[in-house]
Order: sequence, then C-alpha cells, then structure tokens
Amino acid sequence: MEPAEERKVLNLLGLGVRGRLAIVGVDRVREAVKSGTVRVAVVADDASVHSKEKVTRLLVARGVTTLRVGSAAALGQVAGKETTAVIGVVDAQLARGILAAVGSVSEAQSGPRRNG
Repeated sequence: MEPAEERKVLNLLGLGVRGRLAIVGVDRVREAVKSGTVRVAVVADDASVHSKEKVTRLLVARGVTTLRVGSAAALGQVAGKETTAVIGVVDAQLARGILAAVGSVSEAQSGPRRNG
C-alpha cells in the first residue's frame, strides 16, 4: 500500500474506532470474525508472529478481505493504544470506503500477503 493510501486507511480506521464501527485487538477481532461481522481487517506487518498467526489463519479461513499496514504503532495510534496488531471493520459502508482508499480492490486480498 502506498504511503498516501495508508494514511487514508488509518484516518478512516480512526473514525471507525471512535464511531464503534471497527473493533481493536486480536481476541476481539477473532470473536467478530467467528460471528461473521468483520467486513475488512487491517493487520500490522510488524506485529508479533504469534499475534498475526492467531488472527490471519482465521481471516483466511473465513475469506475476510485483509489489508496490511506497516506498523503496529500506527495502527495502535488510531485506536488510542500504544500498539495493536489488527483492527476489524464491522460497518459495510466504512469497509467500502477503506477499500476505495487503497485505490483498487486488487490491493485488498483475502488473507495476508506472504513475504519471501
């Protein structure tokens, strides 16, 4: 994701968290994915391997569109926390706005990217 796109996504996520249209944290996102309410998930690339594995396996299994941002600190900042590994968007309109912010649906994917 380009830096300008990432800024837009983070800004939208911040609005979503404040408006209770998005949920924060691995455990809460996992619960929401299991109940089928997560429309888009945003995962921090630098989150711990354990945290990422715990949530991304479920996201892939349930076919939830997943975006990646570079930093758990940046993701945490929009959520009012020091860091966070994942934010799940539960509002359909916000999810559409976030996908539009990345410029194309090809930037979004079901499941995480594999590097290397």
